[in-house]
Amino acid sequence: MDIKQLTAICGLDCFNCVLYQANITQQMTDYIVAEAKLSPEQVACQGCRSGGCLVACRDCATEACAKEHGVYFCSECPEFPCAKFIPSSQRSDTYPHNFKLYNLCRIKLIGLDEWAKEAKDIRTKYFKGRFVPGLGPIID
Repeated sequence: MDIKQLTAICGLDCFNCVLYQANITQQMTDYIVAEAKLSPEQVACQGCRSGGCLVACRDCATEACAKEHGVYFCSECPEFPCAKFIPSSQRSDTYPHNFKLYNLCRIKLIGLDEWAKEAKDIRTKYFKGRFVPGLGPIID
């Protein structure tokens, strides 16, 4: 698995996403086919850098911005963090958009390979952890 290719420009860990081709279940495929009116072949994602994502928009403004600035990750941009990373509570229970900034900061601090080792734990704490002020999310 190419971790660099499977980490989105914005810091999402595509390799841990429920829609990534190696992770998607038949139940999830069936649900998306029914809800989004897509064929099963259109559902399994190969990662944001492969040409679009079912979770994000197909024409990603963040990707266009990164290309314009000549960066591989947003954290390499002199304007980072920009308004694209302002957290939003809308759909935060299902979308991983609020931990992109944290991921990019960790990648910058410890490197891509070390971050990739902890990325699943970060995602799990975000979606299933209990928030403790001053500590962040913890798994009981």
